[in-house]
Amino acid sequence: MGGNLETMEFGEARSALAWWLEAGVDTAVQDAPRNWLAPAKPAPAVAPSPEPVSNLAEPTSETLAELQQWLSSSVQLPLASATARRILPHGPEQAPVMLLSDSPALEDFTSGQPIGGVAWALALRMLAAIGLSGEQAYSASLSCFHSPGTRMTEAERKACADIARRHIALVKPQRLLLLGDGPCAAMLDKRLVQARGHVHKIEGVRTVATFHPRHLVNRPLDKALAWRDLLLLMEDES
Repeated sequence: MGGNLETMEFGEARSALAWWLEAGVDTAVQDAPRNWLAPAKPAPAVAPSPEPVSNLAEPTSETLAELQQWLSSSVQLPLASATARRILPHGPEQAPVMLLSDSPALEDFTSGQPIGGVAWALALRMLAAIGLSGEQAYSASLSCFHSPGTRMTEAERKACADIARRHIALVKPQRLLLLGDGPCAAMLDKRLVQARGHVHKIEGVRTVATFHPRHLVNRPLDKALAWRDLLLLMEDES
């Protein structure tokens, strides 16, 4: 599944072409050939993440499986409460790309995954456009809770960022895509409008920010901008 256009199944190829057309792609060539699935170069050594500024949660998991178990059971998580609904991440370790989205919305909870409903359908088309299937991506939320009417405090946001950094370090993705304002604010201390168009490094991983697919469903004209972000994400590192 996934891969280059020569090995794509008909449905995947049609989905990719539909995304390209909506994003305004009008030519099938670039200045140089692009290997969409070329592995990213090994991440440079980075200094350990700073100590959490909040004592709301401090995961000490040594493996991804341990962290996932902690996420599924810990009552120390930010926003954990009797009314909060838990939505867990999914995907393979060392994924070609990790998607980090904002706190789940109702449609995500209904689908039982970090990005759900029509937003996930669009996310699949975006992934297909860069030669990847949904199964090849690791998908997670800044917070794994859906808590209606609840907004993150600054302390909760910082605690969630600490958890997300630990998550990224254990997943070891080749690339990271931040979806929406929430992850940009928590992970980069910037709004999406400031973060877009630049390559960032989080836990040594090449990182690009773009719109959440839910935004693109409501604002389809921004798909062309999102396509530029995907191209930037998949560029070979020099």
